[in-house]
Amino acid sequence: MEILTWTYILVGASFALYIGIAIYTRAGSTKEFYTAGGGVSPLANGMATAADWMSAASFISMAGIIAFSGYDGSVYLMGWTGGYVLLALLLAPYLRKFGKFTVPDFVGDRYYSNKARVVAVICALFISFTYVAGQMRGVGIVFSRYLEVDIEWGVVIGMCIVFFYAVLGGMKGITYTQVAQYCVLIFAYMVPAIFISMQLTGNPIPQLGLGDTVSDGTYLLDKLDGVLSELGFAAYTSGLKGKADIFAITLALMVGTAGLPHVIVRFFTVPRVKDARLSAGYALIFISILYTTAPAIAAFGIYNAIDTVAGQPVNELPEWVANWQKTNLISIQDKNSDGIVQYTPYNDTNEMHIDKDIMVLASPEIAKLPNWVIGLVAAGGMAAALSTAAGLLLVISTSVSRDLFRTFKPDMTEKRELAIARISAAGAVVLAGYFGINPPGFVAEVVAFAFGLAAASFFPVIIMGIFSKRMNKEGAIAGMISGLLFTMAYIVYFKFISPEMNTVENWWFGISPEGIGSIGMVVNFVVCYTVSKATPEPPIEIQDMIEEIRIPRGAGKAHDH
Repeated sequence: MEILTWTYILVGASFALYIGIAIYTRAGSTKEFYTAGGGVSPLANGMATAADWMSAASFISMAGIIAFSGYDGSVYLMGWTGGYVLLALLLAPYLRKFGKFTVPDFVGDRYYSNKARVVAVICALFISFTYVAGQMRGVGIVFSRYLEVDIEWGVVIGMCIVFFYAVLGGMKGITYTQVAQYCVLIFAYMVPAIFISMQLTGNPIPQLGLGDTVSDGTYLLDKLDGVLSELGFAAYTSGLKGKADIFAITLALMVGTAGLPHVIVRFFTVPRVKDARLSAGYALIFISILYTTAPAIAAFGIYNAIDTVAGQPVNELPEWVANWQKTNLISIQDKNSDGIVQYTPYNDTNEMHIDKDIMVLASPEIAKLPNWVIGLVAAGGMAAALSTAAGLLLVISTSVSRDLFRTFKPDMTEKRELAIARISAAGAVVLAGYFGINPPGFVAEVVAFAFGLAAASFFPVIIMGIFSKRMNKEGAIAGMISGLLFTMAYIVYFKFISPEMNTVENWWFGISPEGIGSIGMVVNFVVCYTVSKATPEPPIEIQDMIEEIRIPRGAGKAHDH
C-alpha cells in the first residue's frame, strides 16, 4: 500500500481510539474534569505523565536539534531529563499533599492572597500558550507531509481533534487518552530506530548502535565527524556553545520542568501522596526509553540524509526529497548551476535547506523503510503533539474557570464553572492554532522559551513556598512579576525586536534567549527574598500549614485545605 493509505489507516485508527476513550470517560463533574476524580493508578498515571511530558518537541524536534547541533543539542536531553527528576523528588509529593488542583491554586492559598493567585494565573497562561504553540506547529508539520495539505490546514485539523477530546473529557478523558497515546508514540519512535540501527550497524538496540561500527568498520560517530568536516561543518561530537550558555539552558530546562503547570497537575490525579512518588518513578522509566533513543535517531538521520543528498546530481535525488519539498520544509537550489547539490555551512554556497523539525519524521523515508513504518511515525508524531496540547489546554481552562472566575465569584455553581472551563478551553484552542500557524521559532525552540518562563516565574515561589515559612505574599508577587517580565523582555528583544542582534557577542553573560530563564529565576529568588524580609511574616496558620506539608507522611491520604 502507498504511504498515504497507510497514514490514513494508522492515524485514523489512533484518532478513533482517542475519541472513543474521550467519550467513554467523559467528565461529569469539576473534580473529574480537573483531576480525573483522583482515582488514577500510579502505573496509568506514569504513562499519562510520560505522554503529557513527551511533546512534539521531544518526539519531532529534539532529535532534529541533536542531528544538526551534535554535541550542543545534548542540553535538551540533560535539561529535560534532569528536570523531571527534580520535579519528582522536590515538588510532586509536597504539592500532592497540599491537595490543590492547579499551581495558581497552590500560590493563592499558600500566599493567602487573591492578587498572588491572579499573577500566577497570568504566568500559567503565558507559559501554556507559548508551549502549546509549539505543539500545534508539530501537528501542522505532520499533517502537511502525510495528508498532503498545507501546514495551516494541518493545524486547523489538529485543533478540531484536540478540541473534541480535551473539552469533552477534561482530565479524566485526557488521562486515559494519554495512556493510549504513550503506547502509540513509543512504538512509533522505537520501530524505525531499531530498523535503521540494524541497517547501519547490524545492532538491533539503537542506544548501542550509536556507538557501533558501520559497514566499512569505522565507528558511526567517527564517520559522521569525518563527513561533516569534509563539508566544512564542525565535527558532530565537538561543542561550539559556550560553557555559560550550556549551563544556563540546561538549568532553565531543568527548573522550568519543575514549574510546568500541566505536568504538576498530573500528580493530583492519584489517590495518595505515595502514589504521586510512584507515578513519577514510572513516568521517568517510560520517558527514558525515548530520551536514550533520541541521540541515536539524530545521528542515523543526519548521516543518511547527507549520504543520500549531498554531492548528488540534482535530477537524481531520492523520492523523499521531492515528498518533503511539497511542504516547503526542505528546499534544493542549484546556485552555481553545476547540477550537483552542494551542502555547506555558508549561506552563499549552501544549496540545501532542511528544517530541523522533519528529521525524525523523514528518517524512515530516507532509510527506505516499509510504508507502514512511515505511517506509524506519523501516528506517533500526532500522539506526542496532541497529548501535550490537551494537557496544556486543560491548564488554561482550569486557570481561567477555577482560579480567575471562582476567585471573584465564589458562589458560582459547579455546572457553571464546568461550562466556563469548556468555553475557555475552546478559546485557547483557537489562539493556540494561530500561534501554530505563525510560530516564533521551530518547535523545540518555542518550547524552550516556555520552560524559561516557567523557571523564571513559578519555580522560586513554589520551592520557597514549600521550604520557607518566612516567605510571604508580597515577596511571591514581586518575584513572579520581576522574573517573568525580565525573561519575556530578553526573549522578545532578541527574537522579535532586534533579531539581527541575536548573537553571542550581544547576549548578557554569553547566555542565549533559550537559557535566560535561569537568570530570570535568580532575579525572582533575589526579589522574593529581599521583599519578604522587608515585609511582615505570613500569618501563623500559614506557617503551621507549611510545617504540616513538610512532615513526611508519604503513605497517608492527602489533606485538603
